[in-house]
Amino acid sequence: MHEISLVQGLLRQLGELAGEHQCQAISKVRVEIGPLSGIVIDSFQFGFDVLSAEQDLTRDALLEIVTPPIQYKCCYCGHVCLSSEGVPDSCPECSHTLLVPEGGDGLILMQVEMV
Repeated sequence: MHEISLVQGLLRQLGELAGEHQCQAISKVRVEIGPLSGIVIDSFQFGFDVLSAEQDLTRDALLEIVTPPIQYKCCYCGHVCLSSEGVPDSCPECSHTLLVPEGGDGLILMQVEMV
């Protein structure tokens, strides 16, 4: 379960940010997990809940996970479309059927609320 190591990295990053800003606690963390990232969101949430509870800095932190739609680019005309439900059957601009995903494979720290 690689989600635990990802959560450990996130908590290290949060510790560094809190130190830079002389903060004592983190109340909210918002991350974006791309649908093509291979990260199991429930496992990531579970890992965060368990590991954040072990540290004073993050003990009461709320994790908000955002999953964006995937961008698909048409290989023929270059049009980019969004989809939350998999690869579209064809490009809405030119009807070409070869669409490739762009992005959607990241784990991005979007926002941190500290006190």
